[in-house]
Amino acid sequence: MSDTGVIQDNAARADHGSARASDYFALLKPRVMSLVVFTGLVGMAVAPGDLHPVLAFTALLCIAVGAGASGAINMWYDADIDLVMERTKNRPVPSGKVTAEEALGIGASLSVASVLLMGLAVNMVAAILLAVTIGFYVFIYTMWLKRRTPQNIVIGGAAGAFPPMIGWAAVSGTVSVESLVLFAIIFFWTPPHFWALSLWRDIDYAKAGVPMLPVVAGREATRRQMMVYSVLLLPIGISPYFLGFAGPVFGIGSAILGTVFLLGTTKVWLKKDETSAKQLFAFSILYLFLIFALLLGEVIVNRII
Repeated sequence: MSDTGVIQDNAARADHGSARASDYFALLKPRVMSLVVFTGLVGMAVAPGDLHPVLAFTALLCIAVGAGASGAINMWYDADIDLVMERTKNRPVPSGKVTAEEALGIGASLSVASVLLMGLAVNMVAAILLAVTIGFYVFIYTMWLKRRTPQNIVIGGAAGAFPPMIGWAAVSGTVSVESLVLFAIIFFWTPPHFWALSLWRDIDYAKAGVPMLPVVAGREATRRQMMVYSVLLLPIGISPYFLGFAGPVFGIGSAILGTVFLLGTTKVWLKKDETSAKQLFAFSILYLFLIFALLLGEVIVNRII
């Protein structure tokens, strides 16, 4: 971390004895964790083969814990910039509710535990993918890319795209074209999703010294790149249907969702206002949830029928 003195001073003024369980839980970034677990569950559901319910629960638990561990380490490392940014200043470490050392200890311990449990209880392929996910988020994104390049979200977004591959591998023990497609959906979704946020939070990022694309290249360049990724996301989002592991309901639904997403990005590009960016950011979360919910729904219906 840079500027550790700021964090130490903040920590010194805090009463760590008053930390609650909710403060430690917040370290794990539960909102991010919930989306990670859901996409991991869908990966498990669409994968060929069967997994004992206890092992399936264990795999999901490991995915959740691994994601939470990454979040805790991220909060340890980024506590200095989190303190500066309005959106993140009340997180447990910068607010002084949890010490940086506690965050690192919790994150490191949970990382090791989640990977070991996945390997011992489920299979080694899923465990390796989980370890790669944690390592990618912590070392590649948080420690290397985030403060050095405006492409931090593009490359670092791979970490958030791994969970459905991990879920698939937990059931099948393999990495396949289908799981790579699920990875690609999240990978190409990530840049327009986060850049929509950064368009109306660019002052925050600039103040913290984070080279997000709007800060470095400007808002117009950001909008153009958002268009590129949104155009690519449309066919990629429909591709599970064309590859045969999703049905026509998914095909139609994903085409509609992708079109609405592209229209939202087009609106951001043309109107150039904060409201459009906020609307796209909100819809992008709904888009990803619904794309994977459609896949899961088809699996459930097919098994019932």
